[in-house]
Amino acid sequence: MAENIIYPKITLAAARVNAGLTQVKASEALHISKETLANYESGKTVPDWDMVRKIETVYNFPSDFIFFGKELRLKRNA
Repeated sequence: MAENIIYPKITLAAARVNAGLTQVKASEALHISKETLANYESGKTVPDWDMVRKIETVYNFPSDFIFFGKELRLKRNA
């Protein structure tokens, strides 16, 4: 029987820093404003799934290990 393993998640900002990107460089690569990225990182707003996939690609890090907040989890499980 498979166990439910809970993996630790890192923040979106930590994923960006681990990718060696500033907010400016990351926002340019994602084609969004720095303010939009800052809102995602602070939890003020939540990216849609298309943006999550872009973040995954730009940061070269699986979104399953990035904490986006409760709201995104509810959207994904819907």
